[in-house]
Amino acid sequence: MVKIVMSRRWSIFAITSAHFFLSQFYRTSNAVIAPQLIQDLSLDTEALGLMSASFFYAFALTQIPLSLLLDKIGARRMMTVLSLVGILGAFIFSWAASLGLGLTGRILLGVGMACNLMGTLKLISDWFNPLTFATLSGVVFSIGTLGNIVATTPLVLLVEQMGWRHSFQFIAGINLFLTFMLYVIVRDKPLEIRTETSGTMITTSFHQAIDNLILLLKQGDYWIISVSTFVRYGVFAAFQALWAGPYLIEVMDYSAVNAGNLIFLMNIGLLIGGPIWGVVSDRLFRNRKWIIFLSLIFLIVITYAFSTIPPATTLIVLVLLFLGFGFFSGGGLLMYPHIKDLMPLEMAGAAMTGINFFTMIGPAVFLQGLGNLMQTLYPHASRGPDAFNAAFLLCVGCLVGVAVLYLFTKDTASTSNFK
Repeated sequence: MVKIVMSRRWSIFAITSAHFFLSQFYRTSNAVIAPQLIQDLSLDTEALGLMSASFFYAFALTQIPLSLLLDKIGARRMMTVLSLVGILGAFIFSWAASLGLGLTGRILLGVGMACNLMGTLKLISDWFNPLTFATLSGVVFSIGTLGNIVATTPLVLLVEQMGWRHSFQFIAGINLFLTFMLYVIVRDKPLEIRTETSGTMITTSFHQAIDNLILLLKQGDYWIISVSTFVRYGVFAAFQALWAGPYLIEVMDYSAVNAGNLIFLMNIGLLIGGPIWGVVSDRLFRNRKWIIFLSLIFLIVITYAFSTIPPATTLIVLVLLFLGFGFFSGGGLLMYPHIKDLMPLEMAGAAMTGINFFTMIGPAVFLQGLGNLMQTLYPHASRGPDAFNAAFLLCVGCLVGVAVLYLFTKDTASTSNFK
């Protein structure tokens, strides 16, 4: 029985992590296909930012009903239904010939991928020891980062062979297969827990979910962490998912493949950083707050460096900046364990989903906002050096603000999860 449970546990971990992998791929894929989208869909800087942001708007808004329904309906059914919506969105996006159809596809993709992270974290909470949560969530984020990596140089090479439209159709086919495997293999709770709770309510009632959400909204730490993840991931994902490509190609004069390689390195940094920060938090310092604060400080320094380096900057400097940007962004992933530690166990799903709304609305606001800023300040050179420098300085100011704000969160070193 133990072997069966262990096998099911890791199968669930693998399948759901693969879904998060695809979510990360879809959300960041526009960065390296931006030139094709601009040409094929007749987009300007503002429209490109809007279409890329639409994924994140849809993803974030879906977190609101998800926070109420995930604990009640269960991750398996939520992930299955929403994944089918996302697959439809991927096909519609691949057929787009205008901004309108492209927006429709990206919106459906955002809705469809909305449960892949929260569902995975919820299943980890139910199937694994709580003391391993930050470590395993760090591994999940790293697996997701592989999706970001595939959306860089590998996607460029695939697009060169198949075109961006057929590439998205190919990925959607893989997504469909994984969704079938999810429905067949994944279960919301281990058998012994389902047996022990038979005859009793095994899911959170709708009224209890509402009460949990109201209680969550009254917590000051929830709002600080939410605003912090809004800015931290908003800045990172806006660069990762879109603006790094035009910055490297049009400002730094790199080819699409070389730009893809540098974005690849940024994702390698995140891939390494996620589990390292998780282990450091779980095993070494048993702390979330100060590790997150330190990572924010390094992100401020690196983002400011992007605003000061000239176009002739040597490759090694860019390699270090992109690697560091990804690595220290990994520290921000601890905001999920941080809010989980501060809330009662029965509110874990609502708490993590609640901050995930702000995590995902952040990139939407920064993607569109930075595009609008650059278009407004420099209408005739909206993707030039001055436009990007202004965007980076705005990001620095926002990061400084949330770093100061994070000093007022509670430290989790003394919570029961670490005893």
